[in-house]
Amino acid sequence: MRIKKRLFFSMLLLSLAFIILLFLSGWYLLANRTNMLYRILAVTGAVTLTFIILLTGIGLGGLALILWRERNLPFLRRLGLMAVNLLFPLAMGLGSRLGFSREAIKASFIEINNQLVKLQEFVLQPREILLLAPHCLQWTGCPHKITVDVYNCRRCGRCPIDALHALASKYGVRLAVATGGTLARHFVKHYRPKAVVAIACERDLTSGIQDTRPLPVLGILNLRPYGPCLNTQVNLKQVEEAIKYFLGEQKEALPAASVSPLERPGW
Repeated sequence: MRIKKRLFFSMLLLSLAFIILLFLSGWYLLANRTNMLYRILAVTGAVTLTFIILLTGIGLGGLALILWRERNLPFLRRLGLMAVNLLFPLAMGLGSRLGFSREAIKASFIEINNQLVKLQEFVLQPREILLLAPHCLQWTGCPHKITVDVYNCRRCGRCPIDALHALASKYGVRLAVATGGTLARHFVKHYRPKAVVAIACERDLTSGIQDTRPLPVLGILNLRPYGPCLNTQVNLKQVEEAIKYFLGEQKEALPAASVSPLERPGW
């Protein structure tokens, strides 16, 4: 099902309108008091909040312009991302109150993030790209631990980890498998990539994208035919397209590459 970017953006606009309404209500209550202290507080708060609201509004307007014209405008993009970070918790809360699922709102956020990333120009070396996958892609009956060393995988083909190994080898990118956000952040810190292709659920992708900014992340939602965190799957075509994008477009696949033990993840 196609994920609509306008869902998250609509929640951002609604959040900004809610803040403006609270601001006007607070101004009305304080401005009508005769006490000088209240008047000083009202003026000080009004100036500060007006500045924040103005910057947030410009950021959202710039973000809308970038998405509409499909053109990267660095200053407006940075301002827009600041507005997103500010309004994100409120947007999630209001969206839930209005009956939208948190997963749908987060999926919409991921789509916006991916479009913003794809409006930038990248021509990276393969080793500058990290392919980060969740542990739930591994077959649950597998006895081999791959989160510390992904090359402990026996490549039996019973789960998508084998196909991800094939893609990592084909394009020469690094591959890591994480059990959660802490280990994922460890791999990002360990490899210091210039871009990440991340596979995860809505919750983990959203937090990962926010935690690693300004590092560009292309997020790919996993597929859950058996429910969350159990034998999940992934659209391999989307993964390959994301890798090729960071390589600077449809770059020819590199010869099969091996990774030396020194380059494997470690603590």
